[in-house]
Amino acid sequence: MRTSSRYLQETPVRSRRGPVPATSVRSQPRSGPSPPARSGAVDGLTRADGAVRLEGMLALRTSPAGYPMAPSVEEWAALSPAERVAVTDSLPGEVTYDEMAMPEGERHFEAKIRALDALRGYFRRHRRRIYLAAEMPTYYPAEPRFAPDLFAVLDASDQVRDKWVVSAEGKGLDWVLEVHVGGDRKKDAERNVARYARLGIPEYFLYDRERNRLAAYRLPAPDARVYTPIVPNHGLYESQVLGLEVRVAEDRLQFYWGTALVLESADLIAQLQEMYDQVQRRAEETEQLREAERQRAEAERARAEAAEQRAEAERARAEAAEQALARLREELARRSR
Repeated sequence: MRTSSRYLQETPVRSRRGPVPATSVRSQPRSGPSPPARSGAVDGLTRADGAVRLEGMLALRTSPAGYPMAPSVEEWAALSPAERVAVTDSLPGEVTYDEMAMPEGERHFEAKIRALDALRGYFRRHRRRIYLAAEMPTYYPAEPRFAPDLFAVLDASDQVRDKWVVSAEGKGLDWVLEVHVGGDRKKDAERNVARYARLGIPEYFLYDRERNRLAAYRLPAPDARVYTPIVPNHGLYESQVLGLEVRVAEDRLQFYWGTALVLESADLIAQLQEMYDQVQRRAEETEQLREAERQRAEAERARAEAAEQRAEAERARAEAAEQALARLREELARRSR
């Protein structure tokens, strides 16, 4: 009996509320002959690679803790396009509480969300093709899934996803940020340093929010699997992946493009509000100047009119005086006769 590479999820998947029944994932029949059985097959059953292979179906891999894993590189290569879609769709778009660290509160949430906000705004303004996500389930081939606090993948479409499956996307993560506030410090500072390097993630940044410190690591070569620390320059850690520099300031991460600070949405809104307020103030000042000028012009006209009226009155008095003098002269002339 020959084996096939069609998938069926046979093992129960744990959820936040406990085990739930597994759902079957079946694909369309594959054209052409089935691939040969791999070593370890017994009557059409293979368990040597951690998955259960049956005629017409293959159970999803599971981690030692019993959680779903993506197929290995070899298994993925043996799948048809329809089977790859079926397998990708069957991988859960969430990570259970058992697999993640305990929630670390508002400071943890705020740190990663502000970083995500700043980076998304920056790359959209610069029209750079990049995908950014926070706490998204990530599946590397035949590896236990994980969900980084924040990650970036270059040259990836910015479409809505609920998981990142490396084999389906065609590439792994390029940059990861973890934020540590409490709990197991070794997870982020030691185990993730080794794990992310082994997975070939080019850069890993660790923000210790509790101590307000930043550590950063980079693979020295594409085929390297051990990180070297990134040495800061005046407190700035260069990310070659992002094309930015990162530092800790005022209890948050700040990103710099050259000497320019990458603004968060709140900063941009505040800046726009200040610009609007300045425009409003200038408009009000201009209107006040116009009103003052109008009032000065009106006062000048009033002064001119008053002067004209005084001059007219003076002319009238002069004419009256001349007329009175003329009458007096006439009277004197009559009397002298």
